[in-house]
Amino acid sequence: MPGILEICCTSYESALIAQQEGANRIELCDNIFEGGTTPSAGMIKQVCDNLNIDCYILIRPRGNDFYYSKDEFEIMKSDIEYCKEAGVKGIVSGVLSENGNIDIERTRELVEISGTMDFTFHRAFDLVENPEISLQDIIKTGAKRILTSGLQNNVVDGLATIQKLLSWAKNDIKIMVGGGLNSNNIDDLIERTGCQEYHTTAKNWVKSDADFKSNVKLNGSTDIPEDKRMVASADEVRLLREILNKNFSCV
Repeated sequence: MPGILEICCTSYESALIAQQEGANRIELCDNIFEGGTTPSAGMIKQVCDNLNIDCYILIRPRGNDFYYSKDEFEIMKSDIEYCKEAGVKGIVSGVLSENGNIDIERTRELVEISGTMDFTFHRAFDLVENPEISLQDIIKTGAKRILTSGLQNNVVDGLATIQKLLSWAKNDIKIMVGGGLNSNNIDDLIERTGCQEYHTTAKNWVKSDADFKSNVKLNGSTDIPEDKRMVASADEVRLLREILNKNFSCV
């Protein structure tokens, strides 16, 4: 189905907003400011038990690079097995080699463990040196989709590479656009790429319900407010859905 909207969610609240405002699916993760890590078992169960749209889970044991130790890889495999038992519909993951290429063997193993769950290779792809070869390597793993900003910090700067990726992918793998995507640039991306799948956090900062303040900073960052929480914006998700519906209404 064209015009797919996937919302990256870091909370149950965001997941409910995404569903209510017309997202086709969510990617559930934690620690978004580290680029995302695997959410807790409790969060996975809560979301899968209460949402009607598909829930994909990020499998990433830590932030930073995507080259994992043997022990970290075992954690990833165990997390996928749990997702299978929890009724998860899709896995978002991937492994790079020590030199930054696609680790075909390890990624293929994750895909095989995922079984019937859909498998998206995440934005680790945006760190590779040769996107055309790396795309072909991911196809060899059996993954169904690549999430990418076109090897740039955002989709606008990566537009030219995204266009090439869609040409190289043909019908062998899906390309999902994400990274700096919003309602201000999605029209242009749709027109210039024809891509059918779009990914965003649609983030919004909401004031905390807690009625107290403190000068102590527990999160360790001056950039992250402790009296607010990040949730998906209902208005932004709704607008993105309307734009996609408009652009794909004749497809």
